[in-house]
Amino acid sequence: MRDVRGGPARHPAARRAARRTARRTARRTARLAHEVRHGRLERSLSLLTAAGSAITAAEIFLEHDRAGFGNRVMWWPVALGPVGVAAGVAGYADERAAHTALPLASAAIAANGLQGTYLHIRGIAAKPGGWQMARYNIELGPPLFAPLLMCVVGGIGLLASVLRRER
Repeated sequence: MRDVRGGPARHPAARRAARRTARRTARRTARLAHEVRHGRLERSLSLLTAAGSAITAAEIFLEHDRAGFGNRVMWWPVALGPVGVAAGVAGYADERAAHTALPLASAAIAANGLQGTYLHIRGIAAKPGGWQMARYNIELGPPLFAPLLMCVVGGIGLLASVLRRER
């Protein structure tokens, strides 16, 4: 048996459930668009900061472990990862934490990203040939743009702390 539109016949309860789901999805999408238009992204960006901190810290640990943690400063971005996760989750859960802990942790993360960029530039310059062999040394030396990922994560946290909270 087929319904009027040519598809398989559905039970009336199944049709109502499908319409309800479609309306709910449309309402959620409209609400999300409204929140974005009005700058209400504090909770979402707080969670994004937490996730970015965890992923970035894990990646940095693996890369710096490969380099043998030759410099004690290499531990700083690894240590800041859990701080960013805690601040991001706290910013998601509590508005006060989003305006106190999150900007402090995010500023520290962003500053560490800038410091890492400087140290990686120095590391490339210290390789044999230095910047005269830039193409080779950038490829095989410390990754030039990797520390800027820390800056992005810190920037997202700082942005989250100044935006308004979702309803």
